[in-house]
Amino acid sequence: MSDAAILNVDSRGAATLTLNRPGVHNAFDKDLITELTAILSELQSRTDVRLVILTGAGSSFSSGADIGWMRSMADFSEDQNYEDALQLAELMSVLNGLSKPTVAKVNGHAFGGGLGLVACCDIAIAAENARFCFSEVRLGIVPAVISPYVIEAIGVRQARRFFLSAEAMSARKARRIGLIHEIARPGELDQAVDDQLVMLLKGGPEAQRESKQLISMVSGHSQSADQALRQRTAEIIAQMRVSGEGQEGLQAFLAKRTPGWNSEE
Repeated sequence: MSDAAILNVDSRGAATLTLNRPGVHNAFDKDLITELTAILSELQSRTDVRLVILTGAGSSFSSGADIGWMRSMADFSEDQNYEDALQLAELMSVLNGLSKPTVAKVNGHAFGGGLGLVACCDIAIAAENARFCFSEVRLGIVPAVISPYVIEAIGVRQARRFFLSAEAMSARKARRIGLIHEIARPGELDQAVDDQLVMLLKGGPEAQRESKQLISMVSGHSQSADQALRQRTAEIIAQMRVSGEGQEGLQAFLAKRTPGWNSEE
């Protein structure tokens, strides 16, 4: 594996998984997605791990898709885009389905797919200066793969607003709509997360695992339905990536110009 993700497990059994591409604001590419999925799958079976903290190196949590990766996807066929999107869908599913408590330590901005990671974690704590944005529609695509987890977190009404407007929101607004649970003042994020870990470590590991399964059962999720949903959301994003609007949005973004559907000068 590369060093795109770094894992550290402390003596308490707290595993910190750090997205380690600070030069591109911890943006996703195929390698990072593959590595995160593999590490999370490993953590699922490790008996020395009680809980998992997900965070980013540098000043950002994750800016979503990597520009270079997006550029390469522009030349993919719809079938290739579908297979590619399924890998991201698998990452979200593995994180969301982890039987151990998960905490998103949102150390900085989280955009696009990065918000999927936040929504898949059981608890999300953000730095006060973090900013959040579902930016996909401005690129002519949709937040399809992350949508099941985000809509579960913030509800349909809020998703209608923020998926369609792609407006940036503050940490306070993100907390108000349910995307994150707590906000930490500058310099206090580490302590806020550690305080949460202390509380989590007081719970019984088996009871916590059963609690997560209970929540999934009561909220109506089934493995077969989740798999069908992952496939359908991957189909949607694949179709949008190769559409005329998706191609125009990506090219406009890469060229730093206004897309054709935007009438503003």
